[in-house]
Amino acid sequence: MLHKNVKCYVDDLVVKSKKREDHLHDLTNVFERLKRYQLKMNPSKYAFGVNSEKFLGFIVHQQGLEIQQAKIDVILRMPKPQNIHELKSLQGNLAYLRRFISNLVSRCQPFSRLMKKDVSFEWDEACDKAFKNIKSYLMNPPILVAPVLGRPLIFYIAAHERSVGIPIAQKNDEGQDNALYYLSRTMAPNELKY
Repeated sequence: MLHKNVKCYVDDLVVKSKKREDHLHDLTNVFERLKRYQLKMNPSKYAFGVNSEKFLGFIVHQQGLEIQQAKIDVILRMPKPQNIHELKSLQGNLAYLRRFISNLVSRCQPFSRLMKKDVSFEWDEACDKAFKNIKSYLMNPPILVAPVLGRPLIFYIAAHERSVGIPIAQKNDEGQDNALYYLSRTMAPNELKY
């Protein structure tokens, strides 16, 4: 049940069903399990039979998962960071959205030198360009779809100077790629030698 049609995060649950007629059955199974283990629910926090719902800062609907506009607006309204504290705040907000941002590590690369110890905070043209690029990307963020069992996963690997970006996708019924998740990471020192 868990990870199949029930998603759980700390004390929040989402019960999702592929077909509308299956939803009542899926909810019944969850309620029976909650009753068996004497777990209680807060009536003011639940909604049943909805096609779209906010969950942990994201909007979950039939098309997939998207970022709530309020989370995007926080970043779009941010002025350029003036100090390390403001840069860390920006990076924290971006980390929360990382699964939606293609090549996030590469996009943030100009900020990395400012994060080092004993380096004075000097926001330069490269940082400004990266900041504007991220904001521009977030003006039209992708909707991530749930993987379809039985369909192959497609991993596109993009190597950059100091990072690797890996968008994970699946073909939809029309043969087009649907984004499932965006991964990126900084290369280790020994990987930079290749």
